[in-house]
This record gives sequence, structure tokens and C-alpha cells, in this order.
Amino acid sequence: MNAKELVTRIRTELHPGDHDNLVVKLIETGQAPRAVIATFAAEENHIVSSDWRTFLTLAAKAEEPNARAFFTLLAGGEELVHPMLRPLAEAAGMSAKDFENYEPFAGAQAYPAYQAWMALNGEPTDVILAILANFTAWGGYCARMAKGLREHYGFSDEACAFVDFFATPAPQLEEQALAAVQAALDRGWQPKHAWRYGRLLQAYELQFWSTLA
Repeated sequence: MNAKELVTRIRTELHPGDHDNLVVKLIETGQAPRAVIATFAAEENHIVSSDWRTFLTLAAKAEEPNARAFFTLLAGGEELVHPMLRPLAEAAGMSAKDFENYEPFAGAQAYPAYQAWMALNGEPTDVILAILANFTAWGGYCARMAKGLREHYGFSDEACAFVDFFATPAPQLEEQALAAVQAALDRGWQPKHAWRYGRLLQAYELQFWSTLA
């Protein structure tokens, strides 16, 4: 398979079911308490800080230029969205002090912990495939949340900026990832742990939402 076929396959096989995420459904329909939205933002504050460092570590580890550029782009995205979380938490009723002093749940932080594990133990191309598979579901969740936050909670564009960012397609990121995977395939690489990494990453993603529920 070429890179595009491989990415399509892992996304299709690891995509979660439509009914696996109760929290997003409740936000989308306006049934979730605002406290859940505030907790989402506060948990993400810890996740984004961790993932930012994780992606920089992966960029330093990657030898192939396209892979290095892919992880660098991801790190830049985390840097960009980090300031967007406080307005989301405040719109949901959480004070700035509570946001800064928030203590995260273990179940919600398993995802960034595993992503950091991949940075230390994973082969970069396997990690790229796992991340791409997970981002497909994550982007869809954010698009649904953005719609619900505006329609049912009256959130402003500033408050929705975090979910808007991830709901927006990123063609440059996609192109960089495909180039990295194709370069690996051209030199004889074959996916060894990509499906395992992707399966576990998706499971930890759903654990995050289950913890919020």
C-alpha cells in the first residue's frame, strides 16, 4: 500500500462508533451541565501542556525531515491553542483561580500519558499513523461541540476558539504526515505497532470522555 491507502485503512479500522461518546452528544444537544464543559477545558489545559512537550520530543527523535516537520507542526498547534482554554472555561462558569488551581482526574490524563510514552518508546512513523487515526475522531468531536456550544449555550467565537481550531481541516499537516509515511515506506519500513498504538490511543481518548461523564 502507499501512504494514503495505509492512512485510510487505519482510520477506518480504528474509528470509534457513533454512540461511543456520550459527553459530546450531550453538549451537541445542549443537555450537558456547564460544569462538564468547564472540566473539559481545565483537563485540556493539562493535556495541551503535556502534548506540546511530547510533540517536541518526537520532532527531536524523528530523523526523516517530513516526520520531524509533522511533529513540529503539531507542537506549534498546541502552543497556539493553549491560551484559548481559559476563555472556554470562564464561559462555562469556572473562575480564573479555579482554572489555574484545577486538579485533573487520572482517567482524563491517561491519554497524554500514553502519548508521552509513545514519544519515548515508539517508532516515529508508527506514532504518526496512530495520531492520524485518533485525530479523525477528535476533529469530529470538536466540530459537534462547537455547534452545540453556540446553539445551546450561547458561547462566543472566543469561547469556541479551542474546539474551532481542531474542527478545522489542516491540509498542510495531512500532507506532511503522508509525505513522512511515504518516505518510510519507500525505504522499506512496514508498520509494526501502529495499530496497537492507535487502538490504545483511541481507548484512552474514550476514557477521557468517560471520566468527564
